[in-house]
Amino acid sequence: MGQLLRWTAATAAPQVEVALTHENVKLIANALGTPPPDVLNEVHGAGRLVAALCGAAKHARAHRDAGVDIVIAQGTEGGGHTGDVGSMVLWPEVIDAVPDTPVLAAGGIGTGRQMAAALAMGAQGVWTGSLWLTVEEAETPPSQMESYLAAGSRDTVRSRAWTGKPARMLRNDWTEAWAAEDTPDPLGMPLQFMVTSDAVARGHRYSEQAKDVMFNPAGQIIGRLNEVRRVKDVIYDLVEECIDTSERLAQLMQDSGS
Repeated sequence: MGQLLRWTAATAAPQVEVALTHENVKLIANALGTPPPDVLNEVHGAGRLVAALCGAAKHARAHRDAGVDIVIAQGTEGGGHTGDVGSMVLWPEVIDAVPDTPVLAAGGIGTGRQMAAALAMGAQGVWTGSLWLTVEEAETPPSQMESYLAAGSRDTVRSRAWTGKPARMLRNDWTEAWAAEDTPDPLGMPLQFMVTSDAVARGHRYSEQAKDVMFNPAGQIIGRLNEVRRVKDVIYDLVEECIDTSERLAQLMQDSGS
């Protein structure tokens, strides 16, 4: 499958250039808006595919019309920048809106049962994010890892406090301070990140001292991630549970019809 590079509108040009010079990059994914035509043309001209995340059916149609190869429908349960519609409602809306475009389901996926549910709705695969924050191979700083492992599914909040756009992250002293009535509203992107970027960098360098004010993007599935595991084991469990769930559903349907 090779390497995958995820980019945002604010950093598209330099990251795309890096991707196109790396022979193992097969797919470039955009997380904020529809990729601009020049970027799409450059990526497609290099024989790569382009994916784009969306939080609404209208976004999916815009991606398709622009020539995006894969649409990723991310429900509000997902970590990082996300919309406000739940996955179970969003996935079929997007799948129906772009029937001729491959759709990956995202937002709150961390088990094979959820994978099976997405496939049953018509998705051609799933897109996972938070699931990989707590694996052995992750570059998550120790104190941040502790926060992720201790978090429950109700410990996330959708906030503009770090980037200026709504993003789901762990609730902590930073997000609470920005939500206080006597605090100014966050600036829009990219201005808010100009305010917070130094804090993000320092948080990674001094994770223990910054634990209570760390930028911890994570989806609601973080509540199930309570131990450090190898990537290989996570993948095997996902596949096995998806197969078991699909077989159980098939048997249920067969029994119902007999």
